[in-house]
Amino acid sequence: MAMVRTREVPKSRAATREFRKQQLIDSTIDSIAKRGFSETTLADVADGAGLSRGIVNFHFQSKEQLLVETLQMLADEYREVWQKALAKAGEGTVKRLLAMVAADFEPAVCNRKKIAVWYAFWGEAKSRPTYMKLCADRDTVYADSMLAVCRQLIQEGGYEGLDAAMVAQGMAALTDGLWLDCLVDPKGFDRDRARATAFLFLSAIFPRHVTPDGKAKG
Repeated sequence: MAMVRTREVPKSRAATREFRKQQLIDSTIDSIAKRGFSETTLADVADGAGLSRGIVNFHFQSKEQLLVETLQMLADEYREVWQKALAKAGEGTVKRLLAMVAADFEPAVCNRKKIAVWYAFWGEAKSRPTYMKLCADRDTVYADSMLAVCRQLIQEGGYEGLDAAMVAQGMAALTDGLWLDCLVDPKGFDRDRARATAFLFLSAIFPRHVTPDGKAKG
């Protein structure tokens, strides 16, 4: 049975166009999470959005274009979430670090549907340069910011012998592992516990600045 979207359609033509595109992208995410990448068809997307196949063709020239714009939307959304968290954290280095890590477990980012889609795109990325670039760009911007924050905290805290690149890489590996838990065991996954696990890791690395429950010291 088609899942009909219930949000109110905007009245202006331009707003309606964007609304319909977003409906189709949301439906694409639903379909990939449910059926997988290769099994998702434009008909599935149209049915999931409660729209006609012609509407899909009007907004997207091909399935490939729809998939690229879906991936771009996810990348933009992810960047917006952690950059907003970073801006809200203020100037303190440790607060910025904690904000970035916490952002990875926000419901908009850390949910089974979105994670399933990211893994699906990564699975296709080796053979599709466009996907590879979008996925890599998402990770590179975040990784560079995480590395800069870790390097600054190491310098400020006098953590001699601590390698900022290794800390950032370890944090990324831990987050990826926790996201994978969300994907393979959604019923057993606890977002708050996953976030707490990440904070516990940081408290072991930066004991003079981070408490085990994810609070900034000092």
